[in-house]
Amino acid sequence: MRLKGARLERLRPFDKFRFVRLDLADREGMERFFADHAFERVVHLAAQPGVRYSLENPHAYVESNLSGFINVLEGCRHGNVGHLIFASSSSVYGANTLMPFSVHHNVDHPVSLYAATKKANELMAHAYASLYQIPCTGLRFFTVYGPWGRPDMAYFLFTDAILRGEPIDVYNRGRMKRDFTYIDDIIEGVVRVMDLIPEPNAGWSGDSPDPGTSFAPYKIYNIGNNNPVELMRFIETLENVLGVKAEKNLLPIQPGDVPATFADVDDLVRDVGFKPSTPIETGIQKFIEWYKEWIASTG
Repeated sequence: MRLKGARLERLRPFDKFRFVRLDLADREGMERFFADHAFERVVHLAAQPGVRYSLENPHAYVESNLSGFINVLEGCRHGNVGHLIFASSSSVYGANTLMPFSVHHNVDHPVSLYAATKKANELMAHAYASLYQIPCTGLRFFTVYGPWGRPDMAYFLFTDAILRGEPIDVYNRGRMKRDFTYIDDIIEGVVRVMDLIPEPNAGWSGDSPDPGTSFAPYKIYNIGNNNPVELMRFIETLENVLGVKAEKNLLPIQPGDVPATFADVDDLVRDVGFKPSTPIETGIQKFIEWYKEWIASTG
């Protein structure tokens, strides 16, 4: 992760925060990092994200998401970390069409390398939970948006293009649904899960294995808005907040994309008493306010 200028300045007021620039795939560096600290919890959110970029540069995903993640797991193992919370993705549902997507559904048919690496992370974490009794919780995030988001995400690209008076690329001719989840809801879910240490499921059976739980201290949760929104409605909301109509370039669906996502969050609600609920009207308004301030501050 790279932090520069204003973004890094925003982190400095936190007295107990320490920023370390370190490549996850640097095995020796990661070993030293974990050896120098005693972590009670590890929240692992770093990764090479994005479906489309995985088609262009697959090796980046192997280096960060696989090699990097094994270094995190080894650090947790040798550092006796009490709970590893790691980011997975709704992309793992791949070719699944039964909705809403449940953590108790099988997810063996990814349609992008990115999705395959996130599924691999879940399998790797489960192996370490089983072998070394490291409590591990995987969080499948659904289409996260909001301030300080990824510039390659559609809503970021749409906003930039609309304000520049340029057309926006709308894939699958707009016939897409996404469970857009505002960043504050994601953070709330992560914080609530941190101290919920997963325990083995006494009712788990190898005859009918439940993918969402385990005989090991391992658990998976969806964190999504539980309310899929048509892509065209999302764009319309952006237009309303910006006060500008977008020129739309309607294109076929891209390789690796799925037509719809929809999160079942029943387990999250039951176990931590929280359900993401920020409507897109509120989330987009907050994002646009931040975006305009950010553009002004960066020139």
